[in-house]
Amino acid sequence: MSFLQQERWVMRVAAMLVFWASFAGAAPNPASAKIDRMVLTKLEENGIPPSGLCTDDVFLRRVYIDMIGTIPTPQEARRFLRSNAQNKREALIEELFERPEYADYWAMKWCDLLRVKAEFPSKLWPNAVQAYYRFVRTALCTNMPYDEFARQMLTSSGSNFRAAPVNFYRAMPQREPETTAGIVALTFMGMRTDLWSDEQLQGMAAFFGKIGYKGTAEWKEEIVYFDPSLSYTGPDSKEPVVPRLPDGTVVELGEYDDPREAFSDWLIGSRVFADNIVNRIWYWLLGRGIVHEPDDIRPDNPAQNPELLAFLSKELVEHDFDLRHIYRIILNSKTYQRSSIHNAGNLADESGFSRYYIRRLDAEVLIDAICQITGTTESYSSDIPEPFTFIPENQRSITLSDGSITSPFLDLYGRPSRDTGYASERNNTPSAAQKLHLLNSSHIQDKIMKNKKLLGQYVRKPDPAKKKSQTAWREPNEAIELMYLTILSRYPTAKETNEAIRYARESGLNRQEAAVDLVWALLNTKEFIFKH
Repeated sequence: MSFLQQERWVMRVAAMLVFWASFAGAAPNPASAKIDRMVLTKLEENGIPPSGLCTDDVFLRRVYIDMIGTIPTPQEARRFLRSNAQNKREALIEELFERPEYADYWAMKWCDLLRVKAEFPSKLWPNAVQAYYRFVRTALCTNMPYDEFARQMLTSSGSNFRAAPVNFYRAMPQREPETTAGIVALTFMGMRTDLWSDEQLQGMAAFFGKIGYKGTAEWKEEIVYFDPSLSYTGPDSKEPVVPRLPDGTVVELGEYDDPREAFSDWLIGSRVFADNIVNRIWYWLLGRGIVHEPDDIRPDNPAQNPELLAFLSKELVEHDFDLRHIYRIILNSKTYQRSSIHNAGNLADESGFSRYYIRRLDAEVLIDAICQITGTTESYSSDIPEPFTFIPENQRSITLSDGSITSPFLDLYGRPSRDTGYASERNNTPSAAQKLHLLNSSHIQDKIMKNKKLLGQYVRKPDPAKKKSQTAWREPNEAIELMYLTILSRYPTAKETNEAIRYARESGLNRQEAAVDLVWALLNTKEFIFKH
């Protein structure tokens, strides 16, 4: 039996087995196992064999980056890699949910989608940015149910400084109801309205035609509120438009009924609401949506695996819109934990999830990792400075609340400008300029030179003659191990250790210079720059 025939046989019996246990003797989460069965069934239909599971060191780095946008420290890496616990992957996932970086990282992702930015085009201004960011981050930290999270943004009224969710309506380039309807559809339905009919778009826009805005005596403060005196008329017909849901249903409302409430009731009860967010989470964790792009849900762009999308949506609703439940069952699945290394049959697969898809680190994650490794900080600035935009240098990039505040590195590596809310606004495609920056820039070289501990020094050893400790060099094997654990979150192989020692001996460089070269080389590897 050929290798491909063996793989197909395995897939045919997979639905009857408890397969691919991550740890010896551990039973998989039933929902996670169902994800795997659905993915494997689709792969079998297309004759694509899946890759095997990734190793512990690969999983460690992957889940840290995907969950908290942070690489593990050497101590954290050692602790996980030395553990023999059968459920250590599952336990690590639960541990990362409780890290403050979890809320930091996912607030960053949500702020990209919500266009959280003080300056043009959102023009939220700094006070509102801080209030909005705190609302988003707190919702993630406390695991606010997703339906409540969305409802608060869609229906709240009040000051944009004090009732933070109203900034959803403030962070828009224009305030016409059609623009509002388009942003609501993009954010909570994963749909683009540019190809909708005028009747469909205007029917949805009518739900947002009674939103009023008024200023206060406080600088940049604005009140967002339901104004029953307003009415929405068609841009061309100049006639009042009856609120009409995207499915065509006409909604009858009283004079003092807030149309936003009626729309939110429909939206949260609709299938598309759940489909959109579980598809986005799948995209965020696996690099490609079940519907792709993740913000282009439409009839002629069908889901790659409709049964999987329906299952995840059902899980979300049945678990009271608990987003962590969706993260949990995806992260614990064999589908997420597959190796990124292709086999003979799945090299061409770009949409079936037969392997983990390699992609470059987000700009913020990459510079935070470099700073963590080298023990250095970054400087940030805004092109149009406003009060309260000063950022301490020791603040991590994933915690930047304001899209107006940036750095040359973040711009070079494709951080989104937060102008549109589209997923494609973030550009993680590697470029020659990016490669040259890591290879040749004084910015990176200076960071490497500053961390003496990483370069093998600063081991305190007792000095009997002076009755105190002194700084000494680490043993070569120990120094190399620390570099690999710090940068790549794994132990070096014997070959890698021997090669590093050989280079240090034969290069003619002193010990520190050789150590700088090794750190520089590791920072420029694809293994460091990419998620894999």
